[in-house]
Amino acid sequence: MELHGSVALVTGGTRGYGHGIAQVLRQAGAEVWITGRDQAGLDAACTRLGVRGIRADATRSEDWDRVFATVTAASGGRLDILVNNAGAGVAIAPVHEQSDEAILASLQTNLAGAILGCRRAGALMSRQGRGTIINISSVCAQHAWPGWSVYTAAKAGLSKFGHGLHTELRPFGVRVTTIAPSWGATGFAGAARLAPHDPAIAGQVMQPEELGRIVAFVCALPAHLTIPDLTVQPMVQDITPM
Repeated sequence: MELHGSVALVTGGTRGYGHGIAQVLRQAGAEVWITGRDQAGLDAACTRLGVRGIRADATRSEDWDRVFATVTAASGGRLDILVNNAGAGVAIAPVHEQSDEAILASLQTNLAGAILGCRRAGALMSRQGRGTIINISSVCAQHAWPGWSVYTAAKAGLSKFGHGLHTELRPFGVRVTTIAPSWGATGFAGAARLAPHDPAIAGQVMQPEELGRIVAFVCALPAHLTIPDLTVQPMVQDITPM
């Protein structure tokens, strides 16, 4: 998984999966930038990881413009890897119990923000004739559970968007991969006000650095190969029916 000389951008890189992805990409030799909305958390993560950070909200067009301007100015106009990891549960509850604001926030955070990043990365990478875009979806995109309908809609939209983006960018040598992880040690449950994992299985769910190694593997594939879709779930999780 040698990525020396690559320039990578990971959104939502201050904690959880984004933190693990940034960590492994840096260890593989990439020059890594991360984004986050909280400056203190961003500064702390950059110090821990040895990466550079930009305070940004992935749902804001002006923030995306600033992020791309900053990264490309420092890298001679290049970006080799974009990982759209930023996301949030916002409100995990039956849709009739959610506010309009929560519904729109979930769609913006989990779908629209990634599309905004892909628009900019697609334009840059198509000119380069190379690049890898990885969108972090969710196993929720493939299944249905009560209370997850809005989040599922956003993540399913992200997965299908990735298919369309693949067809648009493949002729330019740009790869698009959608990764759908399931249970993970990310802090998602707490942020979404859900019950934490049972301590007996907490150590058996996917760790952030484990997803990081999967992302690095995808990025390090020979340029003529791509993995459009990848689903990863822990053996301890029973999804019935599949």
